[in-house]
Amino acid sequence: MKGICPFCEKERILETVKTTETVKVRGEIIEVEANYLKCMECGNSFDDPKSTHDPLVSAYKEYRKRHKMTQPEELKAFRKKYGLTQGELSEILGWGIATLNRYENGALQDGAHEKTFRLAMEPKNFLRLIEETPGTLNDVKRERLTKALQAEDEEAFSLERLFEIQFGKYDQNELSGYRRLELKKLFNAILFFCKGEGVLKTKLNKLLFYADFKHFKEYTVSITGAHYAHVPFGPAPDNFDHYFAVLISDKSLAVEEVVYSDEIEGEKFRTLIRPDLSLFSDSELKILATVKEFFKDFNAGGITRFSHEEQGYKDTATGDIISYKYALQLQI
Repeated sequence: MKGICPFCEKERILETVKTTETVKVRGEIIEVEANYLKCMECGNSFDDPKSTHDPLVSAYKEYRKRHKMTQPEELKAFRKKYGLTQGELSEILGWGIATLNRYENGALQDGAHEKTFRLAMEPKNFLRLIEETPGTLNDVKRERLTKALQAEDEEAFSLERLFEIQFGKYDQNELSGYRRLELKKLFNAILFFCKGEGVLKTKLNKLLFYADFKHFKEYTVSITGAHYAHVPFGPAPDNFDHYFAVLISDKSLAVEEVVYSDEIEGEKFRTLIRPDLSLFSDSELKILATVKEFFKDFNAGGITRFSHEEQGYKDTATGDIISYKYALQLQI
């Protein structure tokens, strides 16, 4: 491509050079990708003034990922979920508004603030913080938030605790994409993919896998926190039939038997209610839409064969949980 070389001070042929550089973050050395422009006339390299890539931002993301810390998009999504301004949330958390603004824009948070926010993400804890800062919200917003958080806490206790008792608690680690299992997001992702004419169960399982793993690839955190297991027809949410059964039982999802031959049958799911997309951040909605569009012309057999080529599938055996570390090698 052509551009102005700052050394020649003339328009020259420029080449993009991809390399790595090391960044020290709190005493820890982290390698990140770095892109530069090289002038083919004088041979000098320089930063691309149009690039939005910042090696320090990438290093901070990797540091947060390694230490299981909240990413900026998670913090922003949490605030927007409850319709709070930066001033309101910062006062509830006991932070300065400038501090919250810096964190949402990529600054690396300190340990005390990280612990506070992680605790606040639990509905019952956030409700307690709101009660302890009575002058922060007006009466209407306080009442709305209180009802919403109480409902979330009751629902989380009744449903998520049930799944924890039956299948065990999902830790926030590389097997969950560094997010706790969020059933409401998982259920509404299922409803999103099954809108319209519906989708076969085999394909649906792959769509969920690709959505969670692609979001992790691009943003270092999964969407739903679900575990994905190696099964014969490709990656699928661990215990997926139990998730579908909940949606079918509460009449959110319809199931239809599909006969392929005298010996082979399948299940097709179709959404019966509108998915609640307000649960998802902008980046999560973008990935859900991207995955749905990418695989729109794939049938169940095609997406199964495609998923069998994923390194995470090749390196695991039937029944194994696939680590999100394989997201870096995802084909999409």
